[in-house]
Amino acid sequence: MYVITGASGHTGQRAALQLLEAGKEVVVIGRSAERLAGLVAKGARAAIGDLSDATFLTQTFKGATGVYALIPPNAGAENFRAYQNAIGSAIATAVREAGVPYVVTLSSIGAHSPETGVVGGLYDFEQALAKEAPNANVLHLRAGFFMQNFLGNIGLIKGMGINGGFPVNADIKTPIVHTNDIGDAAARHLLALDFKGHAHVYVAGAEDLTMAEATAILGDAIGKPELPWVTFSYEDAYNGMVQAGLGASVAEGYVQFSRATNEGILLSDYARKAEYTTPTTLEAFAKAEFAVAFEG
Repeated sequence: MYVITGASGHTGQRAALQLLEAGKEVVVIGRSAERLAGLVAKGARAAIGDLSDATFLTQTFKGATGVYALIPPNAGAENFRAYQNAIGSAIATAVREAGVPYVVTLSSIGAHSPETGVVGGLYDFEQALAKEAPNANVLHLRAGFFMQNFLGNIGLIKGMGINGGFPVNADIKTPIVHTNDIGDAAARHLLALDFKGHAHVYVAGAEDLTMAEATAILGDAIGKPELPWVTFSYEDAYNGMVQAGLGASVAEGYVQFSRATNEGILLSDYARKAEYTTPTTLEAFAKAEFAVAFEG
């Protein structure tokens, strides 16, 4: 039996579907039965509860061969790091108490450092699992920048004719990955149980791209080949994110994430290897998803 946290999200849902297709018993965790209904219809069993509730998680994890563990986004969190740590601690406690032998987590590039803003809580998550569940086999999927993040810039592109928002310099090569590829990687490792101890791998997309290069690809897909990437100042980026509805703590975390990128901290533990490369290209995403959303 496998347990999938965040099963209504992009990577969790994808991993759950892959496991169900492989004929495995799957328990999907979420806060809304309605959002899990599609997976239940395909044979999953739903467990409705809060990921910060260690007792609920322990009961749900009991008997599991493997767990896919993640901390869902929370754009309105009053203290985003505290929110991350509450869930990370509950998951780590439940893994220990339930005796889960295999865990795959959704982590991020930059999780080797506590100084990476919104990613810093994933550093804490990795450390919590190492401390609380040292006997479990844990594989952290340190994912690159999500392609889907660019969908949030469509309003900016339409309104101002520029791509931007994150105050990341235009010339820094960054791994950019589709969430489907992350979910596939999680399912593949859970099915193979091919990891021991506590380790990490990068899930890095088809290639590393600068934001200027990524913007050119997106611009071509929507008929705007001259679309520029504009690096906002940290202050302007923070104010723009807050005005768009992000909580102040989350906005500050993204600014710190961007600063860590520009200063070389975020990417200091990463170098592309063949085994980190995943199939979906940004060009494919731009044509099949970004352009459709832009026109819609």
